[in-house]
Amino acid sequence: METDNLELARRLRHELHMHPELSNQEVWTKKHLIEFLRKNTRLEIVDRGRWFYAIYRAETGGRNIAFRADFDAIHMDEIIEIPHSSLEAGVSHKCGHDGHSATLAGFALEIDKKGSSNNIFFLFQHAEETGDGAAECRVFIEENRIDEIFAFHNMSGMELKSVNVIDGVSHCGSKGMIVHMEGAPSHASQPEKGINPAFAIAKIIDAIPELTSPDYNKGMVLCTVIQVDIGERAFGVSAGRGDILLTIRANLESEMDRLQKNLEELAHAQAERYGLGLSFKYVDYFPETFNHKESSDKIRQVCRDKGLHLVEMEEPFRASEDFGHYLKLTKGAICYIGNGVDHPNIHTHEYDFPDEIIETGVELFKGLAETK
Repeated sequence: METDNLELARRLRHELHMHPELSNQEVWTKKHLIEFLRKNTRLEIVDRGRWFYAIYRAETGGRNIAFRADFDAIHMDEIIEIPHSSLEAGVSHKCGHDGHSATLAGFALEIDKKGSSNNIFFLFQHAEETGDGAAECRVFIEENRIDEIFAFHNMSGMELKSVNVIDGVSHCGSKGMIVHMEGAPSHASQPEKGINPAFAIAKIIDAIPELTSPDYNKGMVLCTVIQVDIGERAFGVSAGRGDILLTIRANLESEMDRLQKNLEELAHAQAERYGLGLSFKYVDYFPETFNHKESSDKIRQVCRDKGLHLVEMEEPFRASEDFGHYLKLTKGAICYIGNGVDHPNIHTHEYDFPDEIIETGVELFKGLAETK
């Protein structure tokens, strides 16, 4: 990577870090990225509202290859002392999406100057943290007839600058499930005169270990109780309503769907037994992220060709990633570039994206840009 381009990308990363924005609120971030590309490249820019992409068109046609970077931040104070510290109270880039976008922008600088035998699409996506972003950007794949799409995520606990890859499932599917039960309150001394949802909700919680047991599932299946909200803080009143918030998660999306169905059926049975009203709501949906082996193999080959340290992952991440939306529509893969074995974990106060891995990401993308 050219020294000038690397310095521009580093400076951009620090600017993005200082102005973090939450999912679906990334107005300044998107504007700043577009201005950067317009100032430093001749690439075509397509503005789609909350997201955008840039295009390099090869003179001789070629394949349509896309590369994605996310640019939203999270709810977290910046407490570490760094020159580019967040200027927004309670918001910071503690997942490294500032680094992902700076890397993709740095890659754009290189392609703009050196060209490619393929048509290269640089997709800058909003709202990865909530799963909204890729769901909205799915149209990008079909509208541009994308043949293949790639991305990387920085990851702590992995050797600095190492490229880590896996075939098949790389991230679990997940969604937030809210079960609402509506009964009738009564005086605490006469609970029989009301309908308290506590016992029905307790039955649902009690059934979770069996529903997620390895004895009944091929892959890992989890159901995490996030919150139980029953009644009010009033000792004279028997509760008349209740919510249970769950995160359901699985390696295989089909098994996550089955878990959801089983939980719904159980909730219906308990609601009927106790005479409760029942409703469901789902939020933060992430599909399973399934790497196509052909695309993973291209990452492996580029690493060998460029002398990048390649590591084969033994199992997928439990955490979810909305990149899976794209991989349901076209070939592609996501890999992970190591922040360092002892680097602070993402989504912690001590974390900051390591600038050293920007060049690794750019060189990886440059190699993938020339694949057939």
